[in-house]
Amino acid sequence: MDLAEILQRQPVWRGSPALAAVPAVPTGFVPLDAELPGGGWPAGVLTEILANAEGIGELQLLLPALARLTSAGKRVIWLAPPHVPYAPGLSAAGIDLSNLAVVRAPGRRDALWAAEQALRAASCRGFVAWFPEARYAELRRLALAAEASAAFVAVFRPLAAAHELSPAALRIALEAARGGIAVRILKRRGAPAAAPLYLHVKRPAHALGRPAFPSAPPRHVREPRRLDLPVHA
Repeated sequence: MDLAEILQRQPVWRGSPALAAVPAVPTGFVPLDAELPGGGWPAGVLTEILANAEGIGELQLLLPALARLTSAGKRVIWLAPPHVPYAPGLSAAGIDLSNLAVVRAPGRRDALWAAEQALRAASCRGFVAWFPEARYAELRRLALAAEASAAFVAVFRPLAAAHELSPAALRIALEAARGGIAVRILKRRGAPAAAPLYLHVKRPAHALGRPAFPSAPPRHVREPRRLDLPVHA
């Protein structure tokens, strides 16, 4: 039996570069879509986004995809963001705030429990969490929960975590660059990325609150729902 016949008869993975037919949400950045599995942020797997600092455009990288999901009536959940979400900034980015829920958890154990519960809900199609000190076992639990869902699941961690083992199917590292950010794809399904991408993002237009913003949003802008998670026994 020759190679062509084997490929035709057997379910052999052919190792095609980054364009495997997997469910994905377009990122809104054409060069990045061209490098990611399925042509966008992959769904049903864990994605790690590693950044060397806050406010370099890391969240702006996700906003087009989250706007697409919420505008289509899909629920998006943010877990343990480091700052209070700034409703006017999110609305200006196209986020439908009625489909965004923000969950605060008192500790890492509670955050992990909340993540698993959120991903078990069929209504959750986008999930973004901040886990600066996550351990491998915790990431593994989150990866399994992502695989059981149909959601795009992204976790923000510090750039120093790039040297640690991770069960994430996609890992990207971000660094500030002139006019935007540099994106290095550290891990993906398919061939490794050859070089970093340079993407233009608007900075410092934060979607998370900063002292420079007004203390209260305009009355016509609806606040995202905020859920304070009780301690889970």
